[in-house]
Amino acid sequence: MAFELPPNLHPDCGPVAWMLGTWRGNGHGDYPTIDAFQYGQELIFQQDGRPFLHYFARSWIIDENGEKVREAAQETGFLRCRPEGRMEMVLSHGSGIAEVWYGQAADGKLELRTAGVSFTDSAKEVTGGHRLYGNVEGDLLYAYDMAAVGQELQPHLWARLKRQ
Repeated sequence: MAFELPPNLHPDCGPVAWMLGTWRGNGHGDYPTIDAFQYGQELIFQQDGRPFLHYFARSWIIDENGEKVREAAQETGFLRCRPEGRMEMVLSHGSGIAEVWYGQAADGKLELRTAGVSFTDSAKEVTGGHRLYGNVEGDLLYAYDMAAVGQELQPHLWARLKRQ
């Protein structure tokens, strides 16, 4: 699907402009403290001319046939675009977790690492993360590594999403 740069795009958002729009697809999840699973996901990146993108993601657990079993995670926040491809991200999760991320974007790739994680009393203890997004053959591929519930940083989620 063709993509056009919005005429009001802030110049600092250039390195992540390819992410704008709605993306859907499937992914896989695993972690030592849970059973492996498959999920469907939708990501939405929007902009309004200021130096940030608004981000919203929702996911649902799917069965071996790709059918929805139940709702899963939701997260929302802002990808704050700085000069020279530097990125800051603030995220809030429906599960009671809030995160600050820092990273770099260039050449169809965005890499972020947590600088701080907070969580409510009822949330699981997440202590760190690493996210990698890439434009691969026009699709959005990503991987999320997580440190949580006493486990070291390790792969947790990975998916391939198509522009809608």
